[in-house]
Amino acid sequence: MPKMKSKSSAKKRFRVRPGGTVKRGQAFKRHILTKKSTKNKRHLRGAVNVHETNLGHMAQMLPFAGL
Repeated sequence: MPKMKSKSSAKKRFRVRPGGTVKRGQAFKRHILTKKSTKNKRHLRGAVNVHETNLGHMAQMLPFAGL
């Protein structure tokens, strides 16, 4: 049997928190910021959780994360 591997892109983008939730960064805040309002950019700060409907995909991408 071949080895199970984690998706390298998922390893770099997600962190599993002790409670079993998955932390991710916000999208739409890296470039083209001049046309976005200050309020919009402010709300894009910080990290958020991956939605519970996507945790099955996270378990497939990160098999050793214990999800």
